[in-house]
Amino acid sequence: MTGVLVLRALGLGDLLTAVPALRGLRRRYPGERLVLAAPEGLRDLVELIDAVDELLPTAGLGTLDRSGEPPTIAVNLHGSGPQSISDLLRREPGELLTHLHPDFPDLPGIEWRDDIHEVERWCRLVEFAGGDADRGDLGLPTPPGPSPEPDTVVIHPGAAFPARRWPTERFAYVARALHRAGHRVVVTGSGSERALATEVAEVAGLPGTAVLAGRTALAELAALVAGAALVVCGDTGVGHLATAFGTPSVLLFGPTPPRLWGPPPGAVQHLTLWVGDVGDPHGPEPHSGLLLLGKERVLAAARTLVGERAAHG
Repeated sequence: MTGVLVLRALGLGDLLTAVPALRGLRRRYPGERLVLAAPEGLRDLVELIDAVDELLPTAGLGTLDRSGEPPTIAVNLHGSGPQSISDLLRREPGELLTHLHPDFPDLPGIEWRDDIHEVERWCRLVEFAGGDADRGDLGLPTPPGPSPEPDTVVIHPGAAFPARRWPTERFAYVARALHRAGHRVVVTGSGSERALATEVAEVAGLPGTAVLAGRTALAELAALVAGAALVVCGDTGVGHLATAFGTPSVLLFGPTPPRLWGPPPGAVQHLTLWVGDVGDPHGPEPHSGLLLLGKERVLAAARTLVGERAAHG
């Protein structure tokens, strides 16, 4: 048996909130090779995490590679189980570190809690194993490649679910005001969000070259955020990139509260906007609480962080 196998086969924000726990595991098992089972698409960011020795491409639950030697210890940073637990047990680890689940009454672990921050959840698990984890240890080094558009305001209007998407016209209002104040503004998103980003840019009066959605791979997106003057987005992975690189950000939360997924409370370069209305983050429409965030409030927060400039031309 050899090494530490960590399962976290989820998305961008999930990876970044696990960084303190991964570093805690590295300190807890300094002589072991740490292998992270995560999606191949995250490789460029995984390579920035000093605690990880190897990425084991894993698209999600039920896809974990069962070949190779059993790990000394398997760590479930994926969820509470039962499928994530089953996936790791099939690798026949010498030890399994996980939360308790009634389907596996003989496995030791800690109770799963829904009322704590995602970073706290995994740090507690590391501490259960006798390690230490620094909740604020979220930073990553600057990506090696150049930013495609340095010193810009990054507007990211998309989100994984409609419930977390602030209205298009409001993002456009903020983008237009900052553009008119002399800031260079770009709009990001995935390939599937290009139409959304294009609409924001058009309503804001931005040139077509400002639409970067679908044109940046993860490495380029990371470099863009790392070199940005400001990021404005909802509760998304791009917001966690801003936290990782220390980039000023205005983060629009709803219906999930920032106390569960937001940046560290002492990080003054991030302004988190939230009205306190909790709901289903997977809903089909923008959540009512998110809609209570007015465009003037968001613009004021952006101006606070990035400052006003004299308009060009």
